[in-house]
Amino acid sequence: MNERDARHNRVKNMNRFMTGVFYGVGGFFILLLIVLAAYIVIQGIRSIYPGVFGFTRNGIGNQFFNTVYLVLIALVISTPLGIAAGVYLAEYAKQSKLTELITMSIEALSSLPSIVIGLFGYLVFILMTGMKWNLIAGALAVTIMSIPLITTTTRDALKALPPDYKSSSIGLGATRWQTMWHVLLPACVPRIVTGIILVAGRGFGEAAALMYTAGQSTIINWSNWDITSPTCALNPFRPGETLALHVWVMRTEGSMNPHSTDIANVSSAVLILLVLGFNLLARYLSRRIDRRNTGQ
Repeated sequence: MNERDARHNRVKNMNRFMTGVFYGVGGFFILLLIVLAAYIVIQGIRSIYPGVFGFTRNGIGNQFFNTVYLVLIALVISTPLGIAAGVYLAEYAKQSKLTELITMSIEALSSLPSIVIGLFGYLVFILMTGMKWNLIAGALAVTIMSIPLITTTTRDALKALPPDYKSSSIGLGATRWQTMWHVLLPACVPRIVTGIILVAGRGFGEAAALMYTAGQSTIINWSNWDITSPTCALNPFRPGETLALHVWVMRTEGSMNPHSTDIANVSSAVLILLVLGFNLLARYLSRRIDRRNTGQ
C-alpha cells in the first residue's frame, strides 16, 4: 500500500469516526428529549384527579384557554411584522449603516432575557397606559421576543433561495412585489413556519415576562360573552394566567391548595402535549402549502 492509499484510508476512517460521533451526539439529545417529555407526561397522567381539566379553582381549563389565546394574539401581531422586516432586510435594504444598525438591534433584542422584557412591558404597557395586568400586554411582551426570530428566519430563508427564482420571475414580466409575493415567499414557507413554531413554543412556555404583564389571576364567566366585560373570556384586556405561570404559582405559592403538586404536574404535561400538537399541526399545514405551491 502506497502513501496515497494510506492517507485515503486514514481520511475514510476519520470520516466514519466523526460521523459516528455526530450520530451519537444527535441520538443522545433525542433520547434525552424523549425521556424528559415521557417523564413529565407520565407524572402528569399519574396526577390526574376529578375536575383537574375543569374551569374552576382546582382546574386548569381557564389557564389552558389563556395560554392558547395569548399565543394566538402574539402570533397575529408578530408574524406579519417579522416577515415584513425579514423581506425588507433580504430584498429591499441596501448595505448601509442603517441596515447594520437594524441587524444589530434585532440581534440584541433576540438575546435579551425574558425577565427584562417583562419589566419593560410592565413599565410601558401597564404603568404608562394606566391599565392593570392584561392579556394584550402579555401578548405584546411575547411579540417583542418573537419578532427577532421570525425576522431572522425569513431573511435567511430568502437569502438561501437560488437566484434563478427571482431572475426567472422578473424575466417573465413580473414586478418585484409580484415576484416576492407569488414566488419567493411561497418557496420559503417551510422555513418561515419553523421560525413560527419556535416562537410559539417560547410563547407557550413563557412565564417570567408574563408575570409582570398578563398577571397571575383569572376570573372568567363562561356564560358572559360581552367582550367589553372584565369576566368575558374573549376580552383581551383582562388578566390571564397561563399554564407556565400557573405551574410556577402552584410550586411556589400553592401551599393553600391541597392539589397544588398535582395541578403543577398536569399543567406541565398539558404544556408538553400542547407544544407537540401545535408543532405537528404547523408542520402538516406547511407541507400542504408547500405541495400546493409546487404543484404536487
